[in-house]
Amino acid sequence: MVSARQSLNKLITYCENEQYKGYDPYDGLNSKLFQSLPILPKKRFPRLVWIQLFKKLPVNLRGVAGVKKDYNAKGLGLFLTGYVNLAKIEGLSKHIDHINFFAEKLIELKSPRYSGACWGYNFPWEAKAFYQPRFTPTVVASTFVANALIDAYELTGNKKFLEEGLSTKDFILNDLNRTVNENGNLVFSYSPMDKTSVFNASLLGARLLSRAYYYTKDEELFDTARKAVAYCCEYQNADGSWYYSTLPFHQWIDNFHTGFNLECMIDYRKYTGDRSFDENIDRGMKYYLETFFDREGRSAYYSNSLYPIDIHAPSQLFVTLSKAGIFQQHKDLAQRVLNWTVTHMQSPDGHFYYQKRKYYTNRISYMRWSQAWIFYGLTYYLLNENPSNASHLTPHASRNTNTKTL
Repeated sequence: MVSARQSLNKLITYCENEQYKGYDPYDGLNSKLFQSLPILPKKRFPRLVWIQLFKKLPVNLRGVAGVKKDYNAKGLGLFLTGYVNLAKIEGLSKHIDHINFFAEKLIELKSPRYSGACWGYNFPWEAKAFYQPRFTPTVVASTFVANALIDAYELTGNKKFLEEGLSTKDFILNDLNRTVNENGNLVFSYSPMDKTSVFNASLLGARLLSRAYYYTKDEELFDTARKAVAYCCEYQNADGSWYYSTLPFHQWIDNFHTGFNLECMIDYRKYTGDRSFDENIDRGMKYYLETFFDREGRSAYYSNSLYPIDIHAPSQLFVTLSKAGIFQQHKDLAQRVLNWTVTHMQSPDGHFYYQKRKYYTNRISYMRWSQAWIFYGLTYYLLNENPSNASHLTPHASRNTNTKTL
């Protein structure tokens, strides 16, 4: 039986040696070689081909193409929450230096000139739906970072972290585009530069608004978050699943984005007390657990295909079970998934592989996509492996008499 603690220790050693900097599946456009080419860097199709080439090749060409390892804000946010989780288990004094480092670095990396604190990726990104210049803030990166800063506040009491995290609500409310349907419900865009309707992205925005409501009791935050959750529930399929978005080329159902949807709806319920969407959560959770994990502990990517087995999927399972409060109920599943993932996807030096495909494994180390995610997931596993681990530390917010206690 694999030990989550031993696996995490190896991973921490690797990440510390790399100084938490690394490559990303989507960072191909940071290539100095590509940027030096005439015309092509300005054209959509060549950018799309170049980024997909770097993403899909199992051979890492980034060094020769002039892509440098760097900090990624979302990855740092995942590490920050992970270290907060470890501090709940092992004591704040052991991890306070890591917590302060990541929080301060994230504040330093904010994208300027927006309504509230927000973050983007350290590379330009070409996708089928839109193009994102480097450091363009997205609701995904921004809300993971904002939640991590609030997590850090709740453990340390540093109000600077709380203020920065809560200010992301203004980015969501004022800078993101909205699509409103005939029922008055809404979906947030992925960034200020597009008008897509990506369900997990919008729900991440709704979760942050609901967490801000928990602190401020601003009814606008609750009302807006509820409308965003309701919109996504209107698009839930009868079996409990969701397609990735409303766009015709986004009609797939996958593992970890389903987990994101459920996690966000569970947190919305936690922070607002609104149980209107319990049936949607229950139906979605049943589909998620019955569809994406097999008896061997393998984590399928799509609802209709096992491969590629992506490191995001097992990582998110541990988080989803934890947030839903059902980790102990499904501990055998969690252990099977841990056993298979560590055995087949962790390298001898401690890093985790990106994807395992049917005929080959992509062993490239990606700091945000792979290492930060599995680090984040393993810390939730450890929190729940023995629930008494975290009982000796009470979050700062719960001790604050001026703050509502969950």
